[in-house]
Amino acid sequence: MEAVKELLYKMADDLLIFGHRNSEWTGLGPILEEDIAFSSMAQDKIGHAQALYQILHELGEQDPDTIAFTREASKFHNCQLVELPNGEYDFSMVRHFLFDHADQQRFEMLANSSFEPLAKVARKIKGEIKYHVFHGDTWIVKLSNATEVSKARMQSALNECWNYALGIFEKGDFEKELAESGVFAGEAALQERWLAKITPIIEKAGLKIPVESSWEPVYGGRKAYHSDYLAPLVEEMSEVFRVDPSAEW
Repeated sequence: MEAVKELLYKMADDLLIFGHRNSEWTGLGPILEEDIAFSSMAQDKIGHAQALYQILHELGEQDPDTIAFTREASKFHNCQLVELPNGEYDFSMVRHFLFDHADQQRFEMLANSSFEPLAKVARKIKGEIKYHVFHGDTWIVKLSNATEVSKARMQSALNECWNYALGIFEKGDFEKELAESGVFAGEAALQERWLAKITPIIEKAGLKIPVESSWEPVYGGRKAYHSDYLAPLVEEMSEVFRVDPSAEW
C-alpha cells in the first residue's frame, strides 16, 4: 500500500495547498463573479483533498484534519506550482488553467483504477472538475484575445508558470508498481494527455507554449523540497486548528 499512499498524499496535498491559495482571492477578485468563482473552486479543492485524506485514514494514516493541519511544510508532497503566491490575476488564471487540466486528466485516468476506493472518489470528482476546467478555458481565451497588453501579460504568465507546471508530473518511487497493478498509468502518460488537451486551447488563445528546448521542470515538491513560500502558507492555514486540536466545531 505504500505506492498508493504516496500517490494519495501528493494528490491531496496539491489540492489542499491550491485550495488555500485560491481562497486568498476571496474579496479581492477583479469582478464579483470572479471573486465568487475562485472562492467556490477553492472550497471544491479542499473538499477533494479531504476525500483523499479520508482514504489515507482508512489505510492506517491519521485522520484528515490531523494530516492536513499538524504536519510541517517539510512533510508536504505538493508540486511547487500550487504553493507560489497568487501574484496578479493573469498568473493565477494561467496557473489555474494548467493545474486543473492536469487534475482533470489525472482523475479521468483514476476513474478506472484497480484500487476501487480511489476509483470511486475519482468518478465523483472528475465530474466537478469539468466546471473548473471550463472556467479556466473561457478566461484564458477571453483575456488573451482582449487587447495587445492583456495578450502580452497572459503570454508572460504562461512562460512563468510553464516549468513549474511540468513539475506536476514529477515521477514517484512507485511508478512501475502503480502501472503494473493497474492503479495508475503514471506521470509520463498523464503529461502526454495534458499536453494534448491544453495545446489547442493555448493556440486558440493566440499564445505560444515555450519551446521544448527551454523546458526545465521544477521538481522537488514530491520529495518534500519546497520554495520558501510554503512554510508561511502552512502556518497560516493551520493556525486556528493548532490553537486547540481537540476542539469540536
